[in-house]
Amino acid sequence: MAANAMLRRLLHTAARRNPKYSTRSISYKANHMPLTLNDINPALLKVEYAVRGELAIKAELYAQKLKTDNHELPFDRIITANIGNPQAKGLDQKPVTFSRQIAALTEYPELCEVAKDLFPSDVIARAKELNAEIGSVGAYSHSQGVPIVRKSVAKFIAERDGYPADPESIFLTAGASEGVALLINMLISAPGDGILIPIPQYPLYTATLAQYRGVPIPYLLDEAKEWATDPASVEEAIQKALKEGTKPKGLVIINPGNPTGSVLPESIMKQLVDVADRYGLVLLADEVYQDNLHQRPSQPFVSFKKVIGSSGSKVPLVSFHSISKGVSGECGRRGGYFETFNISPEINSLIYKMRSVTLCPPLSGQVGVECLVRPPKAGDPSYDLWKKETDAIHEALANRTKVMAERLNKMEGVSCVDSPGALYLFPQIRLPKKAHEAAAAAGKAPDAFYSLALLDETGICTVPGSGFGQAEGTLHYRLTCLCEGVDEYVGKLEKFHKGFLDKYRD
Repeated sequence: MAANAMLRRLLHTAARRNPKYSTRSISYKANHMPLTLNDINPALLKVEYAVRGELAIKAELYAQKLKTDNHELPFDRIITANIGNPQAKGLDQKPVTFSRQIAALTEYPELCEVAKDLFPSDVIARAKELNAEIGSVGAYSHSQGVPIVRKSVAKFIAERDGYPADPESIFLTAGASEGVALLINMLISAPGDGILIPIPQYPLYTATLAQYRGVPIPYLLDEAKEWATDPASVEEAIQKALKEGTKPKGLVIINPGNPTGSVLPESIMKQLVDVADRYGLVLLADEVYQDNLHQRPSQPFVSFKKVIGSSGSKVPLVSFHSISKGVSGECGRRGGYFETFNISPEINSLIYKMRSVTLCPPLSGQVGVECLVRPPKAGDPSYDLWKKETDAIHEALANRTKVMAERLNKMEGVSCVDSPGALYLFPQIRLPKKAHEAAAAAGKAPDAFYSLALLDETGICTVPGSGFGQAEGTLHYRLTCLCEGVDEYVGKLEKFHKGFLDKYRD
């Protein structure tokens, strides 16, 4: 009752200052009214994120059911092939020892002394250096990120590209996704503003655009040319958007690609920079898979920073990186960064202000970024083990990708580009007419119908291609190349696929 009386006094005070707040025009009820979807920001109702969508939810229900006696499911475990989560339960990618040792010593600095015989000397030295600047990882840091870590990132970028990087243009984030969301939010300044995104794309982009009421402007990748990006196709998408009244503000490039794994040649990157220049676009370079290259060293990674720097272009660039991918696979620690290049000091100041609203990125993630960009060097006590572990991860991913692509391509009605990068394959499937009819009767897209049946029979959780976008008339699904026991894993896919086709064969 006291709260009700206070609310009435506030309303009377407001009414004296502005008649529109008169209590006579306000129907006030003391009883609590239930919150409904009508009370929620309508933009949120349009957000979809297929990677953790219907199939992932159902897989989690199955995972809980598997813990019960007599579950009667036709499989004994869930294989999470839907998301690039290298250290997930049931997968075999182990944390890199160097990164975890640094993490342990920054979480519990006393170990630097009481357990110093358990850790290599370079690990002890690095941890002490970080602890001296950070203090406690339980405290807030600088909103832009710990200065020493940003300096390490800037040095990493400069050594990678041959062009200097300014630590003041480095922003540490809770994974790359946080940075992507911030930049899209900033760029969508009016109704009708849009961002160019590749199709197929990572659903983060359509989900974030929906949240901030931006318009996705799709440009198709060419599956027949191993998911190549055609600058002419990008320009056609821009022209189409302009004719429809949409104002393009940014161009998203995912390199290496997700879900396709394609790797852009430098010649195409230069043409894309030219397109961005002609239309005044901000280039958003999602480069989180830059260390996931399966044809190393013959196919090195080239960053957009290097391409723009070498050409002297003034195209505004924001490039993103993360500790979730590569060989670190530290998804749960939420660490990443973005660099701004050819961005004005005024915009950088605004970005800093927006980063300050969230106080700071997680300190454990920032420590992870430090380990990502500043690994041991040859001759350091930790180097040999670090090199052995990271080489093994690269080799495993490359071999699995190759074997899986080969066997998928042998299946009836399946074609699959052998991905040169990232963690995924995106096979195209051609399904019989009866399967399409059964999907329609179930109220499902055909690729979702197929993927749900795959989960029900095998416990393998994938993502339908419709969740990423795909060329009209085609069907796909995305699966990771992270699962151990490739023979068993692909064997289940082969057995299911044959049975599915036989069931719905015309």
